[in-house]
Amino acid sequence: MKRLALWLAMSLPAAASGAGEAIRYCDHPVYPPISWTDAQNRVRGVAPEAVRDVARTLGMDVEFVQLGNWTRCLMDAAQGRVDLVIAYRSPAREETLRFSRVALLREEVALFFHRDRPIRVSRLEDLARYRGGLLFGESYGQAFDRFVEAHGNVERVASNEQNFGKLARGRIDFLVHERRTGQLFLESLDGAGRIEALPQTLAVDYLYFAVSRRSPLQGRMAEIDAALQGLAERRQVERWLRESTEAYRATQARTGAR
Repeated sequence: MKRLALWLAMSLPAAASGAGEAIRYCDHPVYPPISWTDAQNRVRGVAPEAVRDVARTLGMDVEFVQLGNWTRCLMDAAQGRVDLVIAYRSPAREETLRFSRVALLREEVALFFHRDRPIRVSRLEDLARYRGGLLFGESYGQAFDRFVEAHGNVERVASNEQNFGKLARGRIDFLVHERRTGQLFLESLDGAGRIEALPQTLAVDYLYFAVSRRSPLQGRMAEIDAALQGLAERRQVERWLRESTEAYRATQARTGAR
């Protein structure tokens, strides 16, 4: 399971950036407070702040790329059309992406359900009797990915609004999401008052800088790790989390989102 020009693009030239040029960073900003868009369609959150900060350390600019869903970001990174995404590490992704050694952020993955339709889960296999929801391109570890592939009971959609809306209407029984993001999103979603997360954690994962193996930027992984380590030592990510959470809530209050 992470950018000031904003690129709204469906495809990009094949050549990736190198040292002294701009880093092409792809984001699917539907994960507040990690990554989201405000009323002016600006990408906000911990992930874009971190990318800007690391890029400055490298002496590079950033070009932000928004595509239709997270799968498109991963595909463009794999093919070298963008240089960087922020993502969870997995063996499949490591075939096309080089991950930083230093993590940007720890994430807790939770199961969300409707109180009127409680689910009883003590192990992963218990989910086989329920219908679930995910966003396109999401991966929550090898065990869960294998479970989804084997059972075929998880539907994928493009947005949180769709997923939580399906859960509220009873079209699915659970959805898998980062606990922090899911709970923040529910604060401003109409009809979400009866949706909650199971207390147990499905998985703990970490977000990393992931650089395309076709990008010259992979030659600067040591510098990226040093910059990320600096963020950790300054506790900058914690400050960005607080600021982004407050900004997201203020934006939702102004727009009257429900």
